[in-house]
Formats: sequence, C-alpha cells, structure tokens
Amino acid sequence: MRKTLFKIHSWVALIAIIPLIVISITGSVLVFKSEIDGLLMPNSHFVVKALPERLPIDKLIAKTERTYPNYIVVSWEIFNDDTADRVYLIKRGTEQWAKLHLNQYTGDILSEPVGTSHYFTDWFLELHYTFLLNDFKNLPGQTGTVLGFFFAVFLLVLGISGLIIYRKFWRRLFSVRWRATLQIVLSDIHKMTGVLGSPIIIILAITGGYFNWAVWYHEVIEHAQEEHYVLTNPLYSHDISLQQILDDSKKQISTFNGTFLVLPLEPDENITLFGEVSTTNPLASEYANTITYSKLTGEHMANWDIREVGIGWQVIDSFRKLHFGYFAGLVSKVLWAVIGLSPVWLAGTGFYLWLTRRARKKQSRQNRLNKRRTANP
Repeated sequence: MRKTLFKIHSWVALIAIIPLIVISITGSVLVFKSEIDGLLMPNSHFVVKALPERLPIDKLIAKTERTYPNYIVVSWEIFNDDTADRVYLIKRGTEQWAKLHLNQYTGDILSEPVGTSHYFTDWFLELHYTFLLNDFKNLPGQTGTVLGFFFAVFLLVLGISGLIIYRKFWRRLFSVRWRATLQIVLSDIHKMTGVLGSPIIIILAITGGYFNWAVWYHEVIEHAQEEHYVLTNPLYSHDISLQQILDDSKKQISTFNGTFLVLPLEPDENITLFGEVSTTNPLASEYANTITYSKLTGEHMANWDIREVGIGWQVIDSFRKLHFGYFAGLVSKVLWAVIGLSPVWLAGTGFYLWLTRRARKKQSRQNRLNKRRTANP
C-alpha cells in the first residue's frame, strides 16, 4: 500500500506541479489582499474618514446611478469603519460587471467603474482560482473553475498521501541529517515540510475545491438549460426604501450587522442582505447570516441565523476564514501565507528527488546489463 501511495503521490505531483505552484504563490499573496490594496490603491479610493453616521443607502444608490446612467447597481459591500464602500454594477443590456468605491459618509464617488479584475489583487484572485481561463472565447465558460477544482483535489491527495507515507516521520520530525548527502538532506526537509504543512494544506485544498465546485455548480448545473438574464433596468420596486430594509434587519436577528446587500439579478430573485452577528464561534464569517425581503413590497420574508442551523452549514460557513486565514488576525495570516508557500518548496525538492531516483534506477539497470555482458561475452 505504501509503495502504491508513493507512486500516486509522485505522479500527481509531477502532473500538477506548475498549477500548484501558481495556486500556492497567488494564495499566499492573497492572504494579505486588504493590506496590499491599502498600499497599492490610492488612499482616495480605499480609505475614508469615519463619521458617526452613514448617509442613507437610497441616496448613495441614486447618486451612483445618476452619475453612471449606463450602469445598474446590483450589490453593495457595506463598511462602518474607515474602509470605503464597494459598489458592484452591471452595464445595462450586457453581462459586464464593474465596481467602484464610494465614501459612505459624504456620498463622494471615489473611483470610476472598472472591471472586477482591474486591480492587481483582483486579477491575482482570478489567476488563483481560474488561471485566467474563464474568459477565453474558445474554451467553455467555466474551464478555469473546473481545472481549479481538480487541482484542489490533487493537492488534497498529495496532503493525505504524504501524511500516510511519512506517518512514522513524526518520531524524528525535526531531525534533519545535515551531514548526509544532498539527496538525504533534501529528502528529510521535504518530509518535515510536508508533515508539518499537510494539515493546513488539506484545509486549503478542501475549502478551495469547495469554492470552485460551488461556482461551477451554480453556473453549469443550476443554469444549464437557461441563459443568464440580461438586466436593462433594476428588478426591484423603486418605491422600496433599502435604508428601511437595513434598519429593519437589526430587528430581525439579534446583534445583526449588515455587510453585503444583494439586489435581484433574475426575475425569480428577491433582495438579500448578508451580515454578521455576535457569536462565540471564531470561524463564523461576516456573511454567515442572511435576511430576505420582497423585491416588490420590501416586506420581510425569511431569516437565516448561523447560530440556529446545523453543524454542517456552520462548517461550510467557516470555509471563508479557514481558506483566507484571517480568523486569528495577523498571526494566522502569516502562518497561512508561510504554509501556503510550502508546495513551492515541496515541488522543487520533490522534483529533484524524483530526478535523482530516476537517474539511480537507470544507472542500476545499466550496471546489471554490463554485468550480464561481462558474464556472457
């Protein structure tokens, strides 16, 4: 069994070596996405002066759509600190998404609408989970997403098989034979890095694979027999006050704080407000809870409180913080970034070890052949 697992481990690593290096490097960088955005983006785009009160969101949406009449606001990321709100739009009559930044306290629009992968970290995110393949016209629409899922599975296989193959290495985990040959030293470091990093690598593989699968399932399975609805006008009644919805949400779920407002994109959808609540679960995400309102009347329809659902849903919700590693602040982010880079080192040392084993086997075969020739001239 160990020999079979070793072969599987080796061949999976060889097949997926380049994509896994791309995923590893981009993922480690994206752990610090918000910090990098703060450094690279103009302060006028990203940081605002926090004031005691936000402007009503109805006024903010109205100003955005007056300023850019060719666009429809479809979702709104809400911040109550010094981070500017992020507004997501769709160009009328198309499927072109865009986003801009807006000062939620003054109503000032801080940036022009740009594509959702316009900024460096957004482009890096697209590279991370689709390899930039989804936009290729000659490929099916979700090619990159599907490939990302399969490479996440490969990473999961590598993590699990490595733990099984080197399960006895725990006995001398930090004992690297530094005075041995280069091959032995690299072999020990490879094993130590893999054994230490595998638990986190397995978490990243499971969560990343789930995200890619969820996108593929929504786009390919749920919409397999239908075209995407093309927006020409908002699908909710303009008689509705979205600010009243935000205010009412605090009454629907105790300690609820709205973080993301999603307006209907298709005729059968309603208005959904995502948010966070006070909870003892450190892995509960800022989008864990939802409250739904009618797009025609604004009346409350349903609540989803992460504190009241089954453990399965709570585990899935935890995937966001577990994948991006921000559940324990800077400490967990640094750890996730370092371990996230370990596949790069594992790929390099593993490839070297594979080449040396291959050369040694080839030399061994040649030696046996020479012996036969000497014995039978």
